[in-house]
Amino acid sequence: MLDAIIRYSLNHRLSIIGLLVGICTYGFIVANKLPIDVLPNLNRPTVTILAEAHGLAPEEVEALVTVPIESVLNGSPGVLRVRSSSGIGISIAYVEFDWSTDVLKNRQLIAERLQLLSGRLPQGITPTMGPITSIMGEIQFVGLTSTDPSVEPMDLRTFADWNLRPQLMTIPGVSQVIVMGGQVKQYQILVSSHALLARGISLEDLKHSLSEMSENTTGGFIDIGEKEFLIRPLGRVTSIDDIKNSLVGIHLGNPVFVKDVAEVKLGFKAKRGEGSINAKPGVILTIQKQPNASTIDLTHLIDAKLSMIEPILPKGIKLEKNLFRQAHFIETAIGNVKVALRDGIIMVAIILFLFLLNVRTTIITLVAIPVSILVTAIVFDLLGLSVNTMTLGGLAVAIGELVDDAIVDVENVFRRLRENRLLEKPLSSLRVVYLASSEVRNSIVISTVIVCLVFLPLFALGGIEGRLFLPLGIAYVISILASLAVSLTIT
Repeated sequence: MLDAIIRYSLNHRLSIIGLLVGICTYGFIVANKLPIDVLPNLNRPTVTILAEAHGLAPEEVEALVTVPIESVLNGSPGVLRVRSSSGIGISIAYVEFDWSTDVLKNRQLIAERLQLLSGRLPQGITPTMGPITSIMGEIQFVGLTSTDPSVEPMDLRTFADWNLRPQLMTIPGVSQVIVMGGQVKQYQILVSSHALLARGISLEDLKHSLSEMSENTTGGFIDIGEKEFLIRPLGRVTSIDDIKNSLVGIHLGNPVFVKDVAEVKLGFKAKRGEGSINAKPGVILTIQKQPNASTIDLTHLIDAKLSMIEPILPKGIKLEKNLFRQAHFIETAIGNVKVALRDGIIMVAIILFLFLLNVRTTIITLVAIPVSILVTAIVFDLLGLSVNTMTLGGLAVAIGELVDDAIVDVENVFRRLRENRLLEKPLSSLRVVYLASSEVRNSIVISTVIVCLVFLPLFALGGIEGRLFLPLGIAYVISILASLAVSLTIT
């Protein structure tokens, strides 16, 4: 079979060259489209369940919320492990599935299981599923600071919550934007117990009235002549005065309003944690990506969106775009590996020339390096792999070996052609090339197979270790096998 491959390559040289050009062209196109990330995909299919229980201590959260949630999640098909964390007023459960499962189907399964919690949790507590995120999901931190003393932390937080965050969430590939720091604006109603008692109003009456006052309800239609008019009852409050003038009840025939029993003012929600930028109070937005999104491409989209928002920022608010960028680390890591690849290729070229002392044979041998790398890029695309430090590391390890097969073949052919010229009846050049290649073909194939077998244990690794090191082994083995094909056909 190997003889047939060599014979076909010699008899159809133009076809082989055309195939080479096609592979290199397609490989170059694919290589520029491959997703770039810092590490391979290490995301075990996981569904996160969040449940807020305001005011409950961690012990009560665990007993009343976390344990019932765990009880309905355990035993679900495909679930490997359920982990949980109970804190002050919050319960978080992590449901881990097998690597081979689909996260969207897993979320549907968990949503069905959560329906079984009906009536088992304290009133007002409804567990929800968190967004689909990545283990390396936090790709960028964006900050807001004040350059004007009149701009308070509440203003920064309000702009972040209602303007900046919704804009960032519209970017394809963004999974979640978490806002930290500042002061969350709220209307505060400070009740006077003496005023309630004097007017015969209970605290429950006040709470009930407040819960129903800020609603726009349906009013149906009314026909007047041949026209139909929509009735729109407007009850939503838009200012402090609307709250103050809301009716609470009747006392001795007189209406009692909120302002009669309480003080209404604009305040901020009790803070847990703080945001600080360069030792100044600020608001920080953590941008998380979806699992399959390219970090580099998504970062460029985020930068473009921030550049559009920056000119229209309110006066006194400054946008800090580079608090943290995972893309910087990726670009640095990828750049370092590319430098190693470049230096390796240069060293290989120098050593080849020193040993062969022939520019033509050196160039022919070096063809194996770019062709093997481009073939590896095509395989990456077919397998859905990304360009990361592990895959590039595999190529860096293989650089020196990519020309091994080509060196053996080219050197033997070069020597046989030189000897053939000294014969009285020299053979044709194609015949000499065929015989010279046939002499070393078995050695080339066997040595390449043995080298690839060294990496075979990597393919048996399971869990996160296998997900981490398997791309390195794939990159190495595919590039070595590609160099073998190059030595048997092209060089």
